[in-house]
Amino acid sequence: MTDYHALTTDLLLHDTFRMNCLRAARQLKLEDYYLAAGFLRNAIWDHLHGLSKMTPLNDIDLVYFDSTDKSTETEQQLTFQLNSQRPEASWEVRNQARMHLLHGHAPYQNTVEGIAQWVEIATCVGVRLEQDDSFSFCAPYGLEHNWSLKLQVNPFNPRPQLFTKRIQQKNWLKLWPQLQLIS
Repeated sequence: MTDYHALTTDLLLHDTFRMNCLRAARQLKLEDYYLAAGFLRNAIWDHLHGLSKMTPLNDIDLVYFDSTDKSTETEQQLTFQLNSQRPEASWEVRNQARMHLLHGHAPYQNTVEGIAQWVEIATCVGVRLEQDDSFSFCAPYGLEHNWSLKLQVNPFNPRPQLFTKRIQQKNWLKLWPQLQLIS
């Protein structure tokens, strides 16, 4: 059986840009957070497509959970701190303790629940760098979809129209032509 966590760990350890981003995020000392979505998904897809240059990220999603402070001001402060540390990255910070409101869901209990609601299974992934330099992964549906290049709507929160729109707008099938669209 393939150890997708080990493969992903090795991939991250050889990616200077992502390691610098992980170190910057760790300095915020948030308890329940991940660098998520394209940050991890795109790294795997780029690797599997043999790309020597990283596909540019629109942004780096840092998602966290803090039910005691749901203010957008805190998100903005965290974004400012990250931009100060790593100005070459475009950061988007979101507290999952309030994101359920945008989707009409019951309140999430943690960051993993928020990530598990995203549109594509392959996007429902995240990683953080722990104080001992180990990685903690969030992959409620596993990392196998990413490593097998499968692109599938999240069956636990199906939004097929948004799924199709995102694939087209983000140009994924042109950027990564080996992706397999699963219906």
